[in-house]
Amino acid sequence: MTTDEALQIFRDTGALLEGHFILRSGLHSRQFFQCALALQKMPDVEKLGHALAEKLRPLGATTVISPAMGGLVIGQEVARQLGLRFVFVEKEDGKLVLRRGFKIAPGERIVIVEDVVTKGGRVQETLDIARAHHGNVLAVAMIVDRSNGAVDLGVPMHSLIALKVETFEADKLPPDLAKIPATKPGSK
Repeated sequence: MTTDEALQIFRDTGALLEGHFILRSGLHSRQFFQCALALQKMPDVEKLGHALAEKLRPLGATTVISPAMGGLVIGQEVARQLGLRFVFVEKEDGKLVLRRGFKIAPGERIVIVEDVVTKGGRVQETLDIARAHHGNVLAVAMIVDRSNGAVDLGVPMHSLIALKVETFEADKLPPDLAKIPATKPGSK
């Protein structure tokens, strides 16, 4: 799948939003990738999942782990297509944790799958959890890399869409963006 084909899914589903958005990272942006809209139809989930799975297949992973909420749908689909186990981390008292009886065995070969990465905070938390359980994180894959490769998590990273989307600190908004009311459409 090419970047243009992946972007077309976002356009066709209304998942590429324009306006004034506050991202989970706290940064502000004119564009927002609402992956939940792009992932509401299973044929699109299968296409995107297949494209990510093919990037990860050569690694020989045994487990896919994703941060909830954003990574759940695409992470599970990648795991399904690769025939791997799927687990997820979720928030508890404001931070991500491994719950629900999920275990990571020492040396377990893991790939992390997320929907969108801007600064990589939730992926870094997920990576830290996997490593705390002595898992071997082989790579991170995402549908959208909003940093255009600027995020370095110390493992190979794979994306379907890599864009440098302009982001701004809350106190450094350009005048045109400051005039538009901000919305926070993503997960918290």
